[in-house]
Amino acid sequence: MSNAALGFAILVLASMMNASFTLPMKYTSRWAWENTWMAWTVFALLILPPVITLSTVPHLGEVYSSVAPSMLLVVMLFGAGWGVAQVFFGLAVDAIGIALTFSLVLGTSAAVGTLIPLVHLHPERLQTPAGHGVLGGVALVIAGVLVCAIAGRMREKARSGHTVTHKSSMLGIALAVLCGFGASFINLGLAFGSPLTEVARSAGAGELNASNVIWMPLMLAGAIPNLMYCLWLLQKNRTGSKFADGRLSHWGLAFAMAVLWLGSTLLYGFAAAKLGSWGPVLGWPLFMSLIVIIASLLGMVTGEWKNSGRLPIRIQWSGVALLVLAVFILASMSRYFS
Repeated sequence: MSNAALGFAILVLASMMNASFTLPMKYTSRWAWENTWMAWTVFALLILPPVITLSTVPHLGEVYSSVAPSMLLVVMLFGAGWGVAQVFFGLAVDAIGIALTFSLVLGTSAAVGTLIPLVHLHPERLQTPAGHGVLGGVALVIAGVLVCAIAGRMREKARSGHTVTHKSSMLGIALAVLCGFGASFINLGLAFGSPLTEVARSAGAGELNASNVIWMPLMLAGAIPNLMYCLWLLQKNRTGSKFADGRLSHWGLAFAMAVLWLGSTLLYGFAAAKLGSWGPVLGWPLFMSLIVIIASLLGMVTGEWKNSGRLPIRIQWSGVALLVLAVFILASMSRYFS
């Protein structure tokens, strides 16, 4: 199997894990959202990244000390920006609903997280068939998620009859777009922090583990905004006591969420490495597209589209078809890998 084919196969697995990582939240019934999200933050961003990085990257202190402090600062700033984006996501969901928020976030993230690495890593390829193919694939990703957003909005209206005011709708859309910018910072941290990965490889880290040297500072920085937001919600909603009410299984479910999400991120880093120097450029829109496709399938299977009518489902499948086409085009760019 070629590196490109292996990278794509790993992306599919990573997307399956990412698309399903919130499913355990459906069973944390004794906790409020902020309880579950705070437990997830502790496991996924504070505990597991240092444990994994320390156990997989040899001579870690020497790796970090061998690069300019500004390199670590850039990675941490990307992590903090991603953490702030998660706060915007929660606020946007309150304003415009999860379907529209999810689609706007992924569409914006796919565009920003692809175009900036393309300009940064391969500016000379913008006016080549490879550059045109990437731009066309990203355009299809954006179109696909917007079609899915329309379907999701119709589903929410059909099931709840909920409407939002023009003011809250515009605010929610603005927050979702800002969240999409911030969500792309994970990929930008990987792209701009690539010298760290090279140093980790030279220090003895394997190909699968080298990118862990980036994930640890990025996620530790990302934990700060998430924790601050959860603490604010716990105080505002007086839900801190629910930690004592929750069963041990709730902590286990939060840990399962952390394993699925962090595992998907680590696998994405490995897949991007397998895609070569084009990894952050092609891997990210493929990752975003596959997440929406798999999440749509999971939603159908778990009954999320029940009683929403035929038209929203048809529109949703149209959006998925556009995303499948985008995946095909982006994957075909493997002929230009170097």
